[in-house]
Amino acid sequence: MNPLSRTASLILAMCLTSWASPTARAQETKWAPEKTKESEFTGRKLDTYQHGVKKEWGYAQPQRDTFLVLHPKEPKAHAPLYVVLHSAGHDVHSCLACTTKVGNHDIYHAPQDFYALYLDCRANKGDWWWGSEKYKGPEVGPTEKRVIDTVKWVIKEYGLDENRVYLCGNSMGGSGTLGIGIRHGDVFAAVKANVPAKVEHVSSRMYFGAKTVPADIVLPDPPIVVDYSAQNDTWSKGHETFIKAMNDRKYPLIMYWGPFGHANNHEAILKVNDLINSFDWLSVKKNESYPVFTNASTNDPLPWPDHLADKKSGQINAFFRWKNVSDTADAIETKLFLAKAADLKTSFTVPTEATADVSLRRVQKLHIAPGATVFWTFGMAKGDVKADAQGCVTIPGLKITAEPTMLSVKTAK
Repeated sequence: MNPLSRTASLILAMCLTSWASPTARAQETKWAPEKTKESEFTGRKLDTYQHGVKKEWGYAQPQRDTFLVLHPKEPKAHAPLYVVLHSAGHDVHSCLACTTKVGNHDIYHAPQDFYALYLDCRANKGDWWWGSEKYKGPEVGPTEKRVIDTVKWVIKEYGLDENRVYLCGNSMGGSGTLGIGIRHGDVFAAVKANVPAKVEHVSSRMYFGAKTVPADIVLPDPPIVVDYSAQNDTWSKGHETFIKAMNDRKYPLIMYWGPFGHANNHEAILKVNDLINSFDWLSVKKNESYPVFTNASTNDPLPWPDHLADKKSGQINAFFRWKNVSDTADAIETKLFLAKAADLKTSFTVPTEATADVSLRRVQKLHIAPGATVFWTFGMAKGDVKADAQGCVTIPGLKITAEPTMLSVKTAK
């Protein structure tokens, strides 16, 4: 191409870009939540937003939705975000109102140093978090798309820490927390569900049960999942299939139960199971690897489905802890250990030793190809193991104690 032709081409390209950019920008910004009110709530700044829908969400009819953004008590840059999904008996405003009193839906109460996002699904009939009521099957439904886009918008608008975003909910909001949250490990660092009302939503969204994940579907490593449910709560039916699926998939689950019914008051629940707040789920970061503990020797027998009248409280993976040491292109190192009784102050018998299979997820820099052989050491033990079809590595039968022990995984000896 001669210089004149090249110049003409550049001018034409610039003109086309100039002509197309306004349209592209308009398409990108056509969904813009409108701040309708600034106020104060419990000594914290509160922003109220309203917005319409994006066409790509797939709603059959136009609708207007509201969400609330609660600021930290003290101004804080790059703060974490606490996202709340309300129960079927609430809307976004009554959900936030619960937080004025300790014991009233304690899962709704955002930490003082966090931003908090309160979302609504009551204004529009059928727009429920639990998804399976209206949008059955594994496809991402309109409500879920709205939630994820709103979360991402708030993160960007307020300049928040995208690696410290946490999702929680009660009852129907707990169902949404599992169904929406577990599918979006690329958004949420960890999720916590208080007496989730049904597990059908998460089961359909994650292809649990007899279903297999289609070859063209790539599921990101899930967030750390904390679930506390009651065997004498009819909404908890089916938890055995959910727990088995999480274990079989090598997904991270910390589970607590006991006969506390469909409760939302932590003080009342703690009298039945005093472990429910013992794991610091708000310290998990999305940009850090984590170990998954499965088939643990310290897991209690499940009350589901045949022992719902059992008065015993129980747990799965409640005592395991870890501390990341390094995650490089050459190796990943993390210390594994059990929590100590003195630290937990629980009525449960805290084990001093446990055996579990340990999988590594959210590995940041060490590239492990599907089917590749990796080499591991754990204290004096060592061996090699092949990664699964997704590149996830599982080291079987590690003996874990209260003494932190380094697990090291490398792709070369």
